Amino acid sequence: MATPSAQYSVTLRVELPHGGVLSKVTAAISRAGGAIVAVDTVEASGDSTVREITVECTSPQHRGEVITAVQAVRQARVLEITDRTFEVHRGGKLHTGLNHPIKTRDDLSMAYTPGVARVCMAIAENRQKAFKYTIKGNTVAVVSDGTAVLGLGDIGPEAAMPVMEGKAMLFKEFADVDAFPICLATKDVDEIVETVKRISPTFGGINLEDISSPRCFEIEQRLVEELDIPVFHDDQHGTAIVTLAALINACRLTGRRLSDLSVCMVGAGAAGVAVAKILMQAGVTRIVACDRFGAIHREREDYVAGKMNAPKRWLAENTNHECRAGKPSDVIEGTDLFIGLSGPGIISARDLQKMNPEPFVFAMANPEPEVRPEEAAPYVRVMATGRSDYPNQINNVLAFPGVFRGALDVRAERITDEMKLAAARGIAEVVGDDELDEDYIVPSVFNRDVVHAVAEAVAQEALRSGTARATTPPEARRPAAVA
Repeated sequence: MATPSAQYSVTLRVELPHGGVLSKVTAAISRAGGAIVAVDTVEASGDSTVREITVECTSPQHRGEVITAVQAVRQARVLEITDRTFEVHRGGKLHTGLNHPIKTRDDLSMAYTPGVARVCMAIAENRQKAFKYTIKGNTVAVVSDGTAVLGLGDIGPEAAMPVMEGKAMLFKEFADVDAFPICLATKDVDEIVETVKRISPTFGGINLEDISSPRCFEIEQRLVEELDIPVFHDDQHGTAIVTLAALINACRLTGRRLSDLSVCMVGAGAAGVAVAKILMQAGVTRIVACDRFGAIHREREDYVAGKMNAPKRWLAENTNHECRAGKPSDVIEGTDLFIGLSGPGIISARDLQKMNPEPFVFAMANPEPEVRPEEAAPYVRVMATGRSDYPNQINNVLAFPGVFRGALDVRAERITDEMKLAAARGIAEVVGDDELDEDYIVPSVFNRDVVHAVAEAVAQEALRSGTARATTPPEARRPAAVA
């Protein structure tokens, strides 16, 4: 049975007469399977009391069952029903603030006319000064067209806004990066590229998000080539960075080498291609990638006929050199690592018995992984998922805040493959030798050491490679809340 979760929590405002009715209400909630989080008194009068009862449920349907159970209690009158998740989003999750309040005539003359003209002219003479004297130096645009939002698909730019706002919250909370959600009313590749180019003077970096494959590859590549600020498609590279970090520590735990691993990967979209690339850059040489038609290779009919899209063609040409064919349950035989970036039910626990001894299984489909950890446990040495309610959550929030923090700190022109590798090593190193365990190969998303480690690793690699435009140490450039 599913576990009650805050995402499906509800607050019921209920008027109850004195004399034991509250106990009947709480018993009804428990019988319905709800988990009571809090019971608070709002108002007490002579004959009755108004209470707010907060309950976690397992699904929208279950939430309705809990409400019905409360409404069925005699003498209990439900006054108001509040969906707590929707309340978090009411009015949006972001707001703007001022670094310098405007309280006097002098404040106004310096922040706006006439004093602002001097700053404008200084930037006109040297546009790089915008990083110092505007929000540009600490600001990222979170850009989406709403075509691949979570597991919801093409739901449009307005419906994508809550996710982009959430992303902006994570940037601010974990790395003190100011981020703006920008959802575009176009799916045209040229229009998206042109729009981002036109707004780029305002931003120090561009985070692309939830853009469908294969369009996302072209959009990112063109923007990387045409802009002089970092461009990062998080669905690709954030997933890849954290996957590599988890794998580094799984190998560290078991004494294996990346170069010795054989990998079966299911999922040939944006994340799949990026994961394959970063693993190969880190030393993995044997990868068989699969899509819904099976293993991808150069002899497959759609490759020979020229019908594969560009990302899958890359996988066909650069992985599965033995041209292994078949379903994931076939090609998983003799592998050390399974990576799932697809959906539930792709493999069974029995299939894991075909893998080499003590395998790693990273089943990252969310909310339902490719194979459930409870079923996989007898056959797996290290298990990771994309879910927060299991150990070893492979979550992009471990990567993107620190990646941009480091890049902004040194005014990097781009985020290179070497910077991504450095970020993965930075995440892995946060887990100390005395902490490393089968259930702890990646740090918690709330571990505040992660963003510092990633930012430092990325910044140092940018300085080493000459990608950075700043010459002062990263610590000197970092905002006070992050330093």
